[in-house]
Amino acid sequence: MMRPILLGLLLWLPAPAEYAEVRGIKLYYEVHGEGRPVVLLHGGTSTIQASFAEQIPVLAPSHRVIGIEQMGHGHTPDVAGRELSYESMAEDTAALLAKLGIQNTDLVGWSDGGQLALRLAFTHPAMVRRVIASGVGLGADAQAQRAMQSLSADRWPATVREEYARLSPDGAQHWPVFFEKIKAMWSKPSWGISEADLKTIRAPVLIVAGDRDFTRVEETTRIFRMIPGARLAILPATDHFTFQKRPGWLNPIIVDFLDQQ
Repeated sequence: MMRPILLGLLLWLPAPAEYAEVRGIKLYYEVHGEGRPVVLLHGGTSTIQASFAEQIPVLAPSHRVIGIEQMGHGHTPDVAGRELSYESMAEDTAALLAKLGIQNTDLVGWSDGGQLALRLAFTHPAMVRRVIASGVGLGADAQAQRAMQSLSADRWPATVREEYARLSPDGAQHWPVFFEKIKAMWSKPSWGISEADLKTIRAPVLIVAGDRDFTRVEETTRIFRMIPGARLAILPATDHFTFQKRPGWLNPIIVDFLDQQ
């Protein structure tokens, strides 16, 4: 009876640090478990573990779980003079997967990671088998742009700032520089995903959101209806932090969706 439990615990333990040079950036990634690949794409200012600590132990016993930290996030350094954009991060991800020899994979993305997952589904369709995207949107309207531009690096949640100081190879002093890049990306009226793009997606897609998410349920539903054959899961009494706060609800849905052929 103890062997499956011990195996699950061993697979959950942080993997040895791995880095790959792609597109002028030294991307950090972790690999947990073996089996059909599933790629985890974290949220903005977040990390692999902060985003998916509740999902890795569930997926690793039967999947090759690959977590990637994007430019400036977690263990991956920032690149001076290079802006943060969903377009660039998606291409960095695709380049890393190609370097790892992964030709077809499932994608699980939260927040900014969900944006990347959807973008990869229409820019690199042959690489993507299935997609789960939580907390995604189409862009920032005028009110949201003003709200994003008013965000302050020193008032961002302390837990995030502390984790950045602990993990970032750029050091705690670089946090305000990195945060300005995040703000600039979030403040754009369009995040580079259009209705026309979403209509071209052929991979099965599950759109997830909390009913109290940053993105209104109406916009989430609009995205869901744009993607042919997509599925929708709206979690009640739930905010943006679906993977972190509702693993008991969401994990069985994730496993069921990914295990379908």
